[in-house]
Amino acid sequence: MQALDSLSGGRLLGGPGVQRRLLERLELLGTEIPAEEKARMIAIAGDAERAPDSIRDAVSTRLMECFRADRDRTCFGLLYELNGTHLLAQVASRLRRYTSKADPLDVLQEVFFNVYRYPHRFNSAREDAFRVWSAMIVRNTVLKHLRSQGRGGRAEIPFEDLSDQPESSGKTPIGDVLEAEQNEQCARVYLTYLQLYLRFYSMLSDRERRALHLVEVEGESYRSAAADLGIKLENLKMVIFRARRKIHRAMRRVFDGLPPDCRPARDPRPADVRSKGERAAQAKEGDA
Repeated sequence: MQALDSLSGGRLLGGPGVQRRLLERLELLGTEIPAEEKARMIAIAGDAERAPDSIRDAVSTRLMECFRADRDRTCFGLLYELNGTHLLAQVASRLRRYTSKADPLDVLQEVFFNVYRYPHRFNSAREDAFRVWSAMIVRNTVLKHLRSQGRGGRAEIPFEDLSDQPESSGKTPIGDVLEAEQNEQCARVYLTYLQLYLRFYSMLSDRERRALHLVEVEGESYRSAAADLGIKLENLKMVIFRARRKIHRAMRRVFDGLPPDCRPARDPRPADVRSKGERAAQAKEGDA
């Protein structure tokens, strides 16, 4: 309770007259906020038919959406003022549930640090989106804080805080057999892919095979491979792109039960124009 009292004594929006003070704070928002968004939040805060919690939820969601889009610190500051007391109560409640003596204010700062750090994960589709999202952040932050303390002994986790994902159990004999079968099946599939790739690679033209070999096997740069083949860099990129597409398309057709239809490209070079590798190989043969 002392933490709540100390936080409420600061610049936070809560208690009687919160709606009037919220309207005043919204009017002071800078020009960084889009005018239509500012007007929307003012209309929500000024709606006399809304309950205070509904106003806080809706305005907080719009503030978080503005912060997500523009990283405006004014929006984040007002978001803290509007939700600090509410989120601190959640933090304190969870810490008591786990019989932790951690300072709720320290955990609350970590909660807002995570809000600041991960705005790209926020989805404002619902009017109460920030309340739901921040509650999840509070839960995860408290659990992470407890794990980081490395407390001895075993602590009971409430049922509602347990993950809905099944726990991975230890290995069993039947599990080892299934894993071995899966590994064997994966190896057979991988070998099939390699055989098909080699088959369709051999069906490419000499230049296509040479280009793929230089780039994918020898690790040559595109510029170096282009110089070796005696073609422009842009042409080499197109040769490699089309060669890869031919192989992938042929493999897909085989898996669909169709003929591969993998035909080599026509080599546009004259007979006396050879790559650097070809000229070097012929020179070695002549020296021999």
